[in-house]
Amino acid sequence: MKSYKDIRNLDDLQARKLELKVEYILKQNMLKTDTQAYLKQFTIGSLFKKYATPSNFFKADEKFNLSGTAMSFLLPIFMNKTLFRGAGFITKAAVGLVSGKLGKSLDAEHLSGIFNSVKGWIGKKKEKKAKKFIDYGIPPDSETY
Repeated sequence: MKSYKDIRNLDDLQARKLELKVEYILKQNMLKTDTQAYLKQFTIGSLFKKYATPSNFFKADEKFNLSGTAMSFLLPIFMNKTLFRGAGFITKAAVGLVSGKLGKSLDAEHLSGIFNSVKGWIGKKKEKKAKKFIDYGIPPDSETY
């Protein structure tokens, strides 16, 4: 516990109270920024940027594109199961052909670019209002004041 021997009068007490309030607010802001920086490294976008590199997808040349090959199979299935669920056979076949060709052209750079642009549209934050500091200290009409 700290010793407050340098407080001799009311002005010293008010100055020390103000110092403690400023210290409290600085530590609070520092803790918030450190927490946000720590949690930011575990978001989906940062993990995707970290692990979705072309070298991780084994893109040796244009013929051997693992991510493009996977997307050429998965994209038609995804499109036909979600967006074109009630469509007919001809529509599903056309969507399958187009999305298959589109999936082959997608590689890791394109996927990470698409993901970052969609994240930029969705992830916009609104600014929060600053909270007013409420002091529940010694009331001015108290006997100890």
